[in-house]
Amino acid sequence: MQIVLLSGGSGHRLWPLSNETRSKQFLKILNNESGTRESMVQRVWSQLGQMNLQQSAMVATGKSQVELLQNQLGYEVEMIVEPERRDTFPAIALAACYLYSVKGVSLDEVAAVLPVDPYVENHFFQKVQDLEALLQESGADLGLIGVTPDHPSSKFGYIVPAGHEAASNGASYYHVSHFVEKPDEQQARHLMEQSALWNCGVFAFRLGYIIQYLIDHSLPIQYDEMLRQYGRMDKISFDYAVVEQAQHIVAIPYQGVWKDLGTWDVLTEEIHTPLVGKGTLTEDSFNTHIINELDIPITVIGAPNLIVAASPDGILVSDKNASMRIKEVLQFGDQRPMYEERRWGRYRVLDYIKYPSGSEVLTKRICILQGKNLSYQYHLLRSEVWTVVSGRGEMILDGEIRSLETGDVIVIPAQAKHSLRAATDLEIIEVQTGSDLIEDDIVRLAYDWDEINMMVLNEQKESLETRS
Repeated sequence: MQIVLLSGGSGHRLWPLSNETRSKQFLKILNNESGTRESMVQRVWSQLGQMNLQQSAMVATGKSQVELLQNQLGYEVEMIVEPERRDTFPAIALAACYLYSVKGVSLDEVAAVLPVDPYVENHFFQKVQDLEALLQESGADLGLIGVTPDHPSSKFGYIVPAGHEAASNGASYYHVSHFVEKPDEQQARHLMEQSALWNCGVFAFRLGYIIQYLIDHSLPIQYDEMLRQYGRMDKISFDYAVVEQAQHIVAIPYQGVWKDLGTWDVLTEEIHTPLVGKGTLTEDSFNTHIINELDIPITVIGAPNLIVAASPDGILVSDKNASMRIKEVLQFGDQRPMYEERRWGRYRVLDYIKYPSGSEVLTKRICILQGKNLSYQYHLLRSEVWTVVSGRGEMILDGEIRSLETGDVIVIPAQAKHSLRAATDLEIIEVQTGSDLIEDDIVRLAYDWDEINMMVLNEQKESLETRS
């Protein structure tokens, strides 16, 4: 069985900790068994490892999340990268093309697609594995997992069964009649009486089923060609494009913990301490959580049932039951993320000023982790000044290699090629100055440090030959 984790989303419901690049699955605010903090994606990846499923698992994601995934899961994780954000059907179609034409997976092999961030118990992934045998035995087009509801919720879609059977291993499964999307509470009660299940967004299929679907709809089945045509794909969900058109669908019930930690009221149920970061919370502020990523303390006195979340992107103070209204209150546009994690470490924006003349100044605090390096790069529209505040490393600037240590100040003119490798954890203050300080103003020449050094040696050699 092949497993594809879908990682996308902008994470607006968990603002201000989440933003366009750091979606909810990357927030390190859950406690693992060792007592350290981990993100939702790290938790799921660890569970796959415990179930011996990592070796057949990969992540389908967008370009903006690649470095975050590498930072949190490591470089060995296999990724399918969308050239642009579309919807779940294009993402799954791209993954199917990758499995078929790049990995050479058999058309008879079963692939399971699931969200990258379900909050579930380990035996949920055993149910995912069970879908493989069920599809082969039942001959169904699609296999789903449905959560047995414990209350009539209007937040989820429902899988309505047409009848149930027992598989050869004795496990019960359902034939699917139809789906109901987010009913009201009264209708949800009626659905529960019909043994309806919450739809948790897991799809399993024989690879040949999706490849044939692509052929029937005159879509590419070769990965490279799908990448070239990806921008022409309709923005449509897998549910609408495929699931609702399938003739024979089966579902396995799952009884256990299953939560969508996508809103502050639900997420804080799984945060075992009411205070994360600097702050003070009085005892009569019961069921209140402070999640503080800033260096300044937050104090809450006598205020129950609140979520107080602070990051460089902003501060949220909300009654927990009202926190999902964040999308109604804020307009999310092209605001620059003020905090990002990258493959080499992280950065935080400290200050931004735009002067009447049009010039801009942006100040960042950057941490490069020990043994990591920035890409070999240059900028067209900005110059930079680096001040090393802690640690030591090695820098390349316009073909010259030099060591860096605490207190050093480096001026990097526009169009100067540069890179940096940290010998220890290295923190620098970077001040950018220019006419248009955008993240896209970067030309990357190489990523690997050995490759960068080889490129610099070649540049030095060419320079000497030119002079002679």
